[in-house]
Amino acid sequence: MTCRILLLFILSSGVCAGSFVVNVTQSFYQAKENHNIMLEWSFTTNTGLSLNSLSVFCRLFTDVKDFFLLHVHQGVEVPESQDQHFAGRVQLDKDVLGEGRVRLQVSRLRTADSGVYVCDVLTSYGTDFGECQLLVSAARDRPEPETTNGTSLRKDSQPESRGRIGLHCALGLTTAALVLSLLVSAF
Repeated sequence: MTCRILLLFILSSGVCAGSFVVNVTQSFYQAKENHNIMLEWSFTTNTGLSLNSLSVFCRLFTDVKDFFLLHVHQGVEVPESQDQHFAGRVQLDKDVLGEGRVRLQVSRLRTADSGVYVCDVLTSYGTDFGECQLLVSAARDRPEPETTNGTSLRKDSQPESRGRIGLHCALGLTTAALVLSLLVSAF
């Protein structure tokens, strides 16, 4: 069954690869603890876009745990699928959803909110995802240690490759399951 779902996902993404795309406004965000941030993705819109045919899943992947931030099913938010870690701290800008944008405001940031944010968008004419990284630093800043030549010892700000294979497998399986459920509900 899993192989069939993966095959369906591969076939459906191959058909839609050129026509439907999800992009991130920024690939890397940096913020301080207790501040707010706006994360934004844009997706290809069709002139006949109906919010009833739109599903959105936004998640956070960390080294410790994966969290659900937002689930929109057929244009309607499903708040019960949101992780308690983000309860009351994530708001969707519904006004721009029909324009092909997913804007999430995350309030009262915590250092544990650091990680890779992935947003899957499923429509009747395509499926894709976009990802960005957020680094939340502690409110009480400590100076970064420097080497003798004046360069910082801070880790590179690009996402680490460790765990990315698992991330994409989980993302693919979730997307495949969603596509399958949309196809089943269409019949």
